[in-house]
Amino acid sequence: MSAFFAFLAALSAFKNKIQLAKMKKNKISIIVLVVLAFLAAVLLVTNTQGTFRKQSNSFAVSDTANITKFFLADKNNNTVKVERLANGKWLLNDKYEVNPTMVEVMLKTFIGIDVKAPVAKSKRNTIIRLMAGKSVKIEIYQKVYRINLFDRIKLFPHEKNTRTYYVGDATMDNSGSFMLMEGSEDPHIVYLPGFRGFVTTRYSAMEADWRSHSVFKLRVPEIRSVNVKFNDAPESSFMINNQNNRSFTLTSLIDNRNIEQFDTLKLVEYLSRYKNLNYERILDVMTKSKLDSILSLTPTFEISVTDILGKTHSLKTWKRKADFGQLDLDGNQAEWDLERMYGMLDNSQPLVSVQYFVFGDVVVPLQWFLRNNTKAQTRK
Repeated sequence: MSAFFAFLAALSAFKNKIQLAKMKKNKISIIVLVVLAFLAAVLLVTNTQGTFRKQSNSFAVSDTANITKFFLADKNNNTVKVERLANGKWLLNDKYEVNPTMVEVMLKTFIGIDVKAPVAKSKRNTIIRLMAGKSVKIEIYQKVYRINLFDRIKLFPHEKNTRTYYVGDATMDNSGSFMLMEGSEDPHIVYLPGFRGFVTTRYSAMEADWRSHSVFKLRVPEIRSVNVKFNDAPESSFMINNQNNRSFTLTSLIDNRNIEQFDTLKLVEYLSRYKNLNYERILDVMTKSKLDSILSLTPTFEISVTDILGKTHSLKTWKRKADFGQLDLDGNQAEWDLERMYGMLDNSQPLVSVQYFVFGDVVVPLQWFLRNNTKAQTRK
């Protein structure tokens, strides 16, 4: 009999365990459902806010620090992509260094622009028609989070196109620019508070406007070697090698001889001149026949600089004909321009304009480095 009651007690205990297990399972299910419901609510609110922002025609970007890239395209098929790299620098069209001033101005424009007023209904169709023929489309991409709770809990980052709009001409009084948000039918007059003028010209889709003007930008410790070749005076050509920033060699290129007696301080000071050398502008409207004519000539001088990573940057220059009325030192019509030359960077086109004033300090002959300007002693 006692065995029977023991069996009943064990059966009752087993049932209780099953009920407890079911209760725990239900609790877990409830917790999971609550969490999922909370996440769904957050996503719904986020999407609703995003839809509201799109409908509000807000052109400004509140936080430019999370902009990853932006595209510009005009009606003439000119395109620009400016992308932020992992190191914080910006890259133009996947290959060029960007002019930092242009990026700085653009980011300030993104964050500062504001809507002055909607375009009057009587002029809406006219403005839209004008923008259809002449405008610049811009797409702005930012790093955003699928879940962002009060800017404290940020989950699931991804890149997203947060703004796409069209930039038209300036208003008649030059106090604003016409802009149209993609998906909207109502253009607005947009301006930059505190700035007298219009921002249309800042939205350039011309690659030349965004390229850095830097030719050489290296400090002495970053330079491995410098090679300067004078094609019209080969005896002046030379090469400098930086050996671990402790010693340097100077070589005459005409006969490949190492120069023994040179002024080390002069040489180091010379290398320091490569820290910030820039061209004047890109000559991107030159005809092909004129370009071919220039390239058929022997360059006046050639400079190549190799950095410590083994990357070589080069500049070739050609004399350019003087404009009518430009006089030489004797007061006669000059044959060659006394201020500017044609230049080619890293053997790529288009050509650029470079100034003697800027590059004169690095276009020095081999003899400049010699001690007391006496004849160099050399060795084989």
